[in-house]
Amino acid sequence: MTRIISGFAGSIALKTPGDGTRPTSDRVREAIFSALESRNAIDGARVLDLYAGSGALGLEAASRGAAFVRLVERGGVGTTVCRSNAAAVLAQTPRGSSLRIEVSGRLVQSFLTSNPETWDLVFLDPPYDLLEAELTQNLASLASRLQPDAVVCLERSSRSPEPTWPPGITLDRRKDYGDTTLWWASAVTVPVE
Repeated sequence: MTRIISGFAGSIALKTPGDGTRPTSDRVREAIFSALESRNAIDGARVLDLYAGSGALGLEAASRGAAFVRLVERGGVGTTVCRSNAAAVLAQTPRGSSLRIEVSGRLVQSFLTSNPETWDLVFLDPPYDLLEAELTQNLASLASRLQPDAVVCLERSSRSPEPTWPPGITLDRRKDYGDTTLWWASAVTVPVE
């Protein structure tokens, strides 16, 4: 069972879309959020959760102090599950909070090329069988949507090659957890020629 680990919505159970999804394990999510909290990257952040699945990563960020979270899932059951989970988290929001959570039922690349919003923290947890060319295109489209010093956390299979990082995003480190690899990257300013 997938749950919110910590924050105001800690221990709330989350629904999952079912077959074909691979929720991030509690162990990996705890590692992600421990690293983010040590960087003070969550409090007040604008968070984008791409290939959201159940929305667990974005909703964990909401529970821990993000100001705005957008979950992007291609539609159908996944979008319905994200909306249900977002409503469950919002129902626990402390009085006076201005937290906003929105769900976009769109393909990731379509969302990235048509949405002008910018982000402080981005999670990408695509299906492990997503083609590297599509991931490269996602990252290239994302680069111009990042705030200075934004953090990008990409989850892939440990058998996947290193992603192709576009100008504007630089790799910070890689960390392996069994069959899962987390790629940590940061936004960087691209010099104007």
